[in-house]
Formats: sequence, structure tokens, C-alpha cells
Amino acid sequence: MIDAIAFKELYKTVYQDLYRFALCMMHHPQDAEDAVSEAVLSAYENIHKLRKEEAFRSWIFQILANVCRRKLKSHERTETELKEDHASATYCDGLRTDVERAFLILDEDDQLIIGLSVYGGYNSKEIGKMLRLNPNTVRSRRKRALEKMSWLLKE
Repeated sequence: MIDAIAFKELYKTVYQDLYRFALCMMHHPQDAEDAVSEAVLSAYENIHKLRKEEAFRSWIFQILANVCRRKLKSHERTETELKEDHASATYCDGLRTDVERAFLILDEDDQLIIGLSVYGGYNSKEIGKMLRLNPNTVRSRRKRALEKMSWLLKE
């Protein structure tokens, strides 16, 4: 059983990746912080359900992905708000603006797959487990999403 101290130590190892992932999904710093906070609270409350300490990273990313999805569905923002946000904030640290735009054009599920792959460092088998998809489906969707982003960058 993982106690509060062990949870804190495990959380320290993933916080930055969780925040980067949430920022790319939510497109707004405050929304990303809220999503991470909600996911961490949920993880802490349900830590007894975690069977293996080694699975903490993928487990908490799955919780965060679900929180982000729920938040995006519950408060869809207008196109104007997104354009204003995009002009005033940098969503993904270290990425050029054109890459950010290409990422934002992807649908929500493809953003999730790219985000887990790039920011979480997960392979298609791990992403498949988290999203309940076949690893082959994850690979093909990731490939198509990256091709779409590449095509948009060439324009």
C-alpha cells in the first residue's frame, strides 16, 4: 500500500510531464493547472486502487487524460476565445508557434495520442492500455496525426 509520503515522491517524478500534457490538451495555463490538480486529488483519493507502484506514471496519466476530456466537453470554448488565447499564450513549452497550430488542428483523440506519446513518453502498447485501444490502432492514428501535422507545416 502506498502512503502519503510515497505518493508525494511518485508525484514529484511526473508533475512537469503532467502539466505539459495538460497544457497541450487544455490550451490554457489555468485550465491545465486545474486539470492537474483535479487528477492528483483523484489519484490520491484512489491510491488504494493502484496495484503496482511501477504503474503509477501510466495510471495518473490516464486519470489526467480523463479529466482533460471531461473538462473539454463540459466547457467548450468558442473559436474566438481560442484565437485570443492562442495569440496571448504559449501552450507547449519549446514548440514553435506553427507546430502548436498544427497540434490544435488535430481532433481531441489524436491530440491525446500525440500528447501521451511526445510528452508522456509512452509507446503504443502503453497508450493503447490507457485509452482502451488496440496498439495497432494507436500506431496508425499517431502516424496519421503526425502526417497531418507535417502536411500543415508545409503549407
